[in-house]
Amino acid sequence: MMKSIEVACFLLLLSSLPSILKFCTAIDIISTTQILRDGDTLVSSGGRFELGFFSPDNTNNRYVGIWYTNVTIFKAVWVANREIPVTSASGILKVLEPGVLVLQNDTGNIIWSSNTSRVAKTPVLQLLDSGNLVVREANDDRPENFLWQSFDYLTDTFLPDMNFGGNSATGIQNYLTSWTNNNDPATGDYTYYMDLTGYPQNILKRGNVILCRMGPWNGLRFSGIPNSRQDPTYTFEFITDENKTFYREEPIDRSVISRVTLSLNGVTQRWIWVHRIQDWVLYLNIPSDYCDTYKLCGAYGICKIANSPVCGCLDRFVPKDPEGWVRSDWSNGCIRRTPLNCENGDVFLKYSGVKMPDSRYSWVNKNMTLEECKMKCLKNCSCMAYTQLNINIEGSGCLFWSGDLIDIRDLSVDGQDIYIRMASSEWDSKGSRRKILISSMTSLMGMVLLGLSLMLYYWKRKKNYANGRIGGGQNKDFELPLFDLSTVSKATNNFSTNNKLGQGGYGPVYKGVLENGQEIAVKRLSKTSMQGIIEFKNEVICIAKLQHRNLVKLLGCCIQGEEKMLIYEYMPNKSLDLFLFDETRSKLLDWPKRLKVVNGVARGLMYIHQDSQLRIIHRDLKASNILLGTDMKPKISDFGIAKSFRENETEDKTSRVVGTYGYMSPEYAVHGRFSIKSDVFSFGVLVLEIVSGKRNSGFFRENQHLNLLGHAWTLYKEERSLELIDPFLLEFANPSEVLRLIHVGLLCVQQCPDDRPSMASVVAMLDNEVMLPPANQPGFFTERDVFVVKSTTSSSSNEVTITQLEAR
Repeated sequence: MMKSIEVACFLLLLSSLPSILKFCTAIDIISTTQILRDGDTLVSSGGRFELGFFSPDNTNNRYVGIWYTNVTIFKAVWVANREIPVTSASGILKVLEPGVLVLQNDTGNIIWSSNTSRVAKTPVLQLLDSGNLVVREANDDRPENFLWQSFDYLTDTFLPDMNFGGNSATGIQNYLTSWTNNNDPATGDYTYYMDLTGYPQNILKRGNVILCRMGPWNGLRFSGIPNSRQDPTYTFEFITDENKTFYREEPIDRSVISRVTLSLNGVTQRWIWVHRIQDWVLYLNIPSDYCDTYKLCGAYGICKIANSPVCGCLDRFVPKDPEGWVRSDWSNGCIRRTPLNCENGDVFLKYSGVKMPDSRYSWVNKNMTLEECKMKCLKNCSCMAYTQLNINIEGSGCLFWSGDLIDIRDLSVDGQDIYIRMASSEWDSKGSRRKILISSMTSLMGMVLLGLSLMLYYWKRKKNYANGRIGGGQNKDFELPLFDLSTVSKATNNFSTNNKLGQGGYGPVYKGVLENGQEIAVKRLSKTSMQGIIEFKNEVICIAKLQHRNLVKLLGCCIQGEEKMLIYEYMPNKSLDLFLFDETRSKLLDWPKRLKVVNGVARGLMYIHQDSQLRIIHRDLKASNILLGTDMKPKISDFGIAKSFRENETEDKTSRVVGTYGYMSPEYAVHGRFSIKSDVFSFGVLVLEIVSGKRNSGFFRENQHLNLLGHAWTLYKEERSLELIDPFLLEFANPSEVLRLIHVGLLCVQQCPDDRPSMASVVAMLDNEVMLPPANQPGFFTERDVFVVKSTTSSSSNEVTITQLEAR
């Protein structure tokens, strides 16, 4: 009997030996002398996470990912090469001496790589027990000195110890993006991120459309989560200072396995692994119900899930569109039944138990008491509401709102108090502030009040337009917010030279900060500028009617006396040329970032050429007119000399040639003929500059009289196009991507406009959706072919827009 038990125990030991040996022999770190092949893995020191190659269901494509080791239902929590799979089980992962992690396929091509702004002497790759994959110096394990870490590049999963938010100093923003489908981890339609426009709040988007909003942080939680309770398995904190804003979770019990994911259909979910049943259990869903739908009830509407219909107006507000409201069309929201009268005194009424409104148009003061906040808001006619910033600490500051209040819902248990600006007549006789109620407009008096308020609204708007009319233009051309000169002057510190961002043909550009904390860029028309009121009005009309993620956003303008200014969103990384043509900064533009810039500019051009309500030809596309956001997302700017067309028009001719030497197409520069193909030519020049890191104008090659286009064309004909690439990118760029990009660039700069592709075709080419035809000779490809010009400006460099050219 004893022998049989011993044998059984021995057999049991043998059966578990492989897993024991695997854990005992597992490594969590490799150096530059080691590689990780498909089939090999790294296991974190505590055995919690594992890194290796995997294939999603129903596909043989291979991806590098990280997953929990002690969970029987596989789920990758991070994927490296999510956009480009390895098509066979021959991938190799290794760390190179500069401190860069690379993934190579069976032909040795790099299909994915990390980036770094520093050079390491002895870099190593390590998988930490938090699930963080890091590249660091071998003798330095301090987190602040990591060369690169996967925690800065989230996929669809948020883990404890990760930071969720943004860092303006590093330009890194940590957010979630869904998979395309269960078989493909490539970036899908949905994004869950922390919006830092006003006071931080988490937002769920599909493309550019906001689906759901969690509400701003209130010191204890994000204020829009219904029935939110402190979880006993982890603590969370909200960290914010002048450079960074992060949400972070810290596990209390490390044995608890949890993750937050963004699902394929756009639902943010928290999952807990339950060992007893060996399965993931859903803990939280966002959105949780119909009332989580973004701005479902419109401005000053309130959603109450227990009501039918769910939408109503805040107390003392009435539907803006009564007929639509009856049909359950709540999109126009509500308006005050008594219009505000700031000059004669307003009051603030308390509304309790609600989700705080959209905080993108808000600002904070962290040191005021609630009474001080009330007095400050009362003195500012644009201040519509305020609330206590931190409900956990009395007197810890206030959050203020300007503009309409949108996306409010009833949260009777966990809701907060908000104080909304109202006409003084709405204060009842006893001076008390009533509890929030759902109201509807059913009385004749309500109808009369609504009509009067609408008449007052349109009268005020008409008056504002009349005062702000540009050069006698029509009101419909100028539906844009007007800024007071005093507001802009204060924001820019009286146009201080310390705030100056740059200088163009139009005039100087300044950085500013509005009273609500929003950063802006102010383009001020110079009194000596060759560009004047026509260009100013042109830019207002064009950009005000264009809305695209790759076009710079015009926030408003200022017209007072001789002052004419345009106010834009602030782009912290300024313009592409400052990076691209600078020997040091260009190293921050790795290959993925350059691809991102090319694709973004292409989509922005496609939009203005064919998808916007106006057909626009930019006419001055160049590197200095491409602005870069914190994540290097490109946005096309400067529409001062743009030309709009009717839908059936495609080209025009002018005797006043405008543009920039080095980017202008030959038919435009010589004959004054311009079309969407003129912009395509400029885009092609830009593409070749992005690949090479060299300017077209001023390019020099020893023993050759060629500009950049001529040099690229020569290499293309000799099948040596890879020699065009910026040397910094040689080791990290995908050669096939480089060749394709150069080929697309040359197609765009062909001599004959009809040979050049449309921007829609270019976008398809960049997405590898079409075969590329052979390229023909480019226009202006040698110095001998370049026309001689005389300019009415004092300069014809690559940086200055030429306002008039004459061929001779």
